[in-house]
Amino acid sequence: MTADLARREREDRAIARATRILERRALYDAQREPLDDPTVVADYLRFRLNGLDIEQFWAVWLDAQHRPIQAECVSTGTLTHASIYPREIVRRALHLNAAAVVFAHNHPSGRAEPSAADELLTRTLKDALALVDVRLLDHLVIGAAVRPVSFACRGLL
Repeated sequence: MTADLARREREDRAIARATRILERRALYDAQREPLDDPTVVADYLRFRLNGLDIEQFWAVWLDAQHRPIQAECVSTGTLTHASIYPREIVRRALHLNAAAVVFAHNHPSGRAEPSAADELLTRTLKDALALVDVRLLDHLVIGAAVRPVSFACRGLL
């Protein structure tokens, strides 16, 4: 093993440890209080999704007081697309007994502007979840910008 490769592996391990610490702190702070402030969940998800070279779709499942139940990646895709199935999203919401959810996905291109497909998917998921009394609070698109694009802030929900 070359010295450069060994150094790179040590750095990768250090970055992974630092990321876990940052995530734990962000999620710990969020778990103490309801996620009524969209910037808290946006900051947490930005740590997870910014800079990825493939698209991931995440859900932050919330209880009736909007406290986090679980944050998880529900789909990993390709450079430009992640497949999301409303049936599976509804099934997961029911399994976790969630009352609300915030979705987020990244655009590996770095451009956080929602596409027409993103808007259609959001409406479809919102309608499907409404059938089982789960509120979609927001859908964030994360790119290279400091702040993710919020569907709720843009009036798209």
